[in-house]
Amino acid sequence: MRFIERSEPWDLESQLISQLDLPLNLDQNRHNALHSRLKELRAQARQRARELSIRS
Repeated sequence: MRFIERSEPWDLESQLISQLDLPLNLDQNRHNALHSRLKELRAQARQRARELSIRS
């Protein structure tokens, strides 16, 4: 494993996301074919979680 220290790592992150196929990373990744479906599934999962009762 390697690490690169950068003063502005968000620039490198944007570049990598645009060049690599990272389907689980939705941020800055609208070009991925699974983006819309994964976003929808995550929203459904959040809604289901909100509807669950909480037990102590």
